[in-house]
Amino acid sequence: MKIAMLAPIAWRTPPRHYGPWELVTSLLTEALVARGIDVTLFATQDSETAGTLAGVVPRGYEEDPAIDAKVWEYAHQSHLFARAGDFDLIHNQADFPAHAYTPLIDTPMVTTIHGFSSDRILPMYKPFEDRVHFVAISAADRHPSLNYAATIHHGIRLDEFPFDAQGSDDLLFFGRMHPDKGAKEAIQVARATGRRLDLYGIVQDSGYFEREVKPHLNDRIVYHGPVGGAARLQALGGARALLHLISFDEPFGLSVIEAMACGTPVIAIDRGSMPELITPETGILVGSTDEAIAAIDRVEQIDRAACRKRIVDHFSVEAMADKYIALYERILA
Repeated sequence: MKIAMLAPIAWRTPPRHYGPWELVTSLLTEALVARGIDVTLFATQDSETAGTLAGVVPRGYEEDPAIDAKVWEYAHQSHLFARAGDFDLIHNQADFPAHAYTPLIDTPMVTTIHGFSSDRILPMYKPFEDRVHFVAISAADRHPSLNYAATIHHGIRLDEFPFDAQGSDDLLFFGRMHPDKGAKEAIQVARATGRRLDLYGIVQDSGYFEREVKPHLNDRIVYHGPVGGAARLQALGGARALLHLISFDEPFGLSVIEAMACGTPVIAIDRGSMPELITPETGILVGSTDEAIAAIDRVEQIDRAACRKRIVDHFSVEAMADKYIALYERILA
């Protein structure tokens, strides 16, 4: 089986810090290669893979302002689709633009939909649903008018996330500085409960950060910026709870399963995929910031080992790879 894996080019694959789509693309690619599958990863030239790297874009456009996103997206896609006949299957991780090429090729294609943002993108999905095999990343993110080939949750490499049986008394926010992700609400919880709060993530909305986050920073509410490596793992495991007080229907939420893998329970707004990820044994689903404040004392009773077990049982990269391989085989058969 020869697979062409089309990665996004906002960031390197795998990303240095932030880049959830690139991260999932890398995790799946490396898991497939480890199973002996021939995978060519179409990604930025500075990407890393145990498979075959094919790249024309020097660096991610979010990392290098000299890279024009629109220009290099077209060059990136053309590079793969000119070689479509070399592969048994194309796996598109880079959203709907790739669908435009499907009438021109015979190679079957899978598209992982990393979040169905709005009905406005339907014209690049609906006409292609009999040609492209769509994968939802959660049951909550399936659009009611589309045909799907499968729902496959993301998985992570469990050996990369050490279990912390103790944690601390501190609270954690891990996500983009954007109204959708709930940094403002996390700060409200920390101030109401007198807990220390550590915030990690890129600033995606600078106005929001300046208005809602920066004025509240002090020695107890600390913004650390994006983080990777050992510091990231320490942050995920070294907290009492992850606050995921989102204001949108989260398609998945990698930080949620990463925190639970390290033993940290999650307090999350009950929207989107959260009920698929979090059980009463691993976190608390709430309807408001006030309910999140009230949940802080209750989260102390959650067994951190149960959080880890939830991820081991349901969200490993091996489980994700198994489901994708089964899908590939079904399509090729």
